[in-house]
Amino acid sequence: MNEITIPGTDLAPKSIYCIGRNYIEHAKELNNPVPSSPLIFLKPQSALSFDGAEIIIPEQSTDVHHEVEIVIAISKKGKYISENEVHNFIEGIGVGIDFTARDIQQKAKESGHPWSVAKGFDTFAPVSRFINATEFEDLGNINVDLSVNGVTKQSGNSSQMIFSINYLISYLSSIFTLYPGDLIFTGTPSGVSQVRSGDQLTATLGEKLVTLSVSVK
Repeated sequence: MNEITIPGTDLAPKSIYCIGRNYIEHAKELNNPVPSSPLIFLKPQSALSFDGAEIIIPEQSTDVHHEVEIVIAISKKGKYISENEVHNFIEGIGVGIDFTARDIQQKAKESGHPWSVAKGFDTFAPVSRFINATEFEDLGNINVDLSVNGVTKQSGNSSQMIFSINYLISYLSSIFTLYPGDLIFTGTPSGVSQVRSGDQLTATLGEKLVTLSVSVK
């Protein structure tokens, strides 16, 4: 995928890091415990898709859910980044949808297995174009919303995150070396629900500074 660039940047996509259960109400709606430290999982590059994409429901699942998220694109290599220095490592901010095969995920959780399959199907990580972080007055106050067929299903704000954007980047860099083109899905607010063939989904960031529209095949 080296010939593909992240929209709004000239960076090729690298690793896709995702944070689970980063909004208390979302953890509650799935009857999950609220984490005491960030819950990290990864998606493969083959899951990446973009505005206008057609999301494929895999034959292995009958219960795929949408999870709208603020997504961060990393600008340069970093390790042990302090929260005060995080702004120097952000290439841009966009909106994405973490599609999840909930039935497969539930079976994995019951068995104590990883979620990789449930999260990693082709097209399961669509992202918008990315804009400069200076477009936002405060990374701790960014609205994120998602509608399905014109009906609002999810509405949240980064102020509701258990772990802030700055903390997440610093925390991830204490474990992994971050590289330009890495993407970080920062967690979803409550309101996740099943998608079906023919659905039209629109995700927005801020006051519609960024939009992402996808359809379900």
